[in-house]
Amino acid sequence: MGSVGAMASTRLLCLFNARALGSTKTLARAWGWRLCCSSRSVSSSPSRQQGCMSAWVIDQYGTNGVLRYTEELTAPTVNSPSEVLIQVHAASLNPLDISMRGGYGAKLMKLRRDPMSVMDTDSEFPLILGRDVSGVVVDCGSEVTHFEPGDEVWAAVPPWKQGSLAEFVSLTEYEVSHKPKLLSHAEAASIPYVASTALSALVNAGGLCKDSSSNKRVLITGGSGGVGTFSIQLLKAWGAHVTVTCSQNAKGLVSGLGADQVVDYTAGDEAEQLEMMDKFDVILDNIGGETEQWVMGMLKPWSGAKYVTLVTPLLLNTDTTGLLDGALRSGCNLQTKAMQNILSSGVFYRWGFYAPDGPALDEVSKLVDAGKILPVVEAQFPFTQVPQAFQKLEEGHARGKTVVRVAEEDQREAQELEQNAHSDTEFQDTAKQN
Repeated sequence: MGSVGAMASTRLLCLFNARALGSTKTLARAWGWRLCCSSRSVSSSPSRQQGCMSAWVIDQYGTNGVLRYTEELTAPTVNSPSEVLIQVHAASLNPLDISMRGGYGAKLMKLRRDPMSVMDTDSEFPLILGRDVSGVVVDCGSEVTHFEPGDEVWAAVPPWKQGSLAEFVSLTEYEVSHKPKLLSHAEAASIPYVASTALSALVNAGGLCKDSSSNKRVLITGGSGGVGTFSIQLLKAWGAHVTVTCSQNAKGLVSGLGADQVVDYTAGDEAEQLEMMDKFDVILDNIGGETEQWVMGMLKPWSGAKYVTLVTPLLLNTDTTGLLDGALRSGCNLQTKAMQNILSSGVFYRWGFYAPDGPALDEVSKLVDAGKILPVVEAQFPFTQVPQAFQKLEEGHARGKTVVRVAEEDQREAQELEQNAHSDTEFQDTAKQN
């Protein structure tokens, strides 16, 4: 029986060594960033350096061809007392990512990242895209009080910071929120950016909140995309009456999310269809362009009604005419339109912006766990297919969000390791009995 026990022990040791050699990289990712940075850690790839991570980056602005996968990007660390380091489990793409890939807002974002590098044309590269993240906290600064390693979190990444199409992302604790318990990481990653954008537009610019929205009439143009589908649910949770414009094949989606009235812009003149309805208290415009010209007439005159557009010329102006001239031109444009509308019909003309806010996501998390807001995911891609995810988003006519599962393979491998360890324990128990 002693020989049987020795043989069993030898087999277990061989199994453990083989799995450990092939799985160090997985364990490092799945069981904490500290193991990755430890001097005792071993890379499973000769080219993989300690303190590096996998990511999709761009080294220049352009089309889908500029996306590049690397496993040798320097990983972020906790550099300030208020920072939180997150292992990314899922991310999602937004139209902003396509615009930023092409250089949209580059001058203003570069200035925000580092005011001293505004004249350095290459300072922002390599650049990681991705504004949505859902993942797990692996390290915290000394002054972080709301999070600890192991917490499942979600966040919207500010556009001037490195994005979420990577294994790790570093944010301040004020930009992070605890993930809704009812959602998977892939589902959770579909919400933060659109929630932050919608809240900024509807609350800060539109003057709405859960206590002031009851029976308010709100029109959302282009309501089948990410911001639109979130806004419908948020406004209905607040008690507002919501009208949405979209195409015929999206009517079922927006109606299912709670829209009270749906206008199919492919069925005729949408302006004529809207004119047959009562006037609106707030309009959230996701389309801009010519829509802005006629939709202003749908607001209640002389009653404090507000038009909020998410299609503003600020970043385009700063890109084309420079920071100072672009900002001045944009400011004059906003002031002129605001004065014209307040004097002619007593309605307020305002711009809405994407504004990451962790505490605001705390409130959204409560609504999600209460079943009042559902994730709307149109497509999912593994981390290896980020270019295909961008291509899907560029096709337009979104019906929700496009999600990238970043840690999918690592999670699967970690589960297999756990199952194998359990099997080995059973084998060892049987060997001892023999």
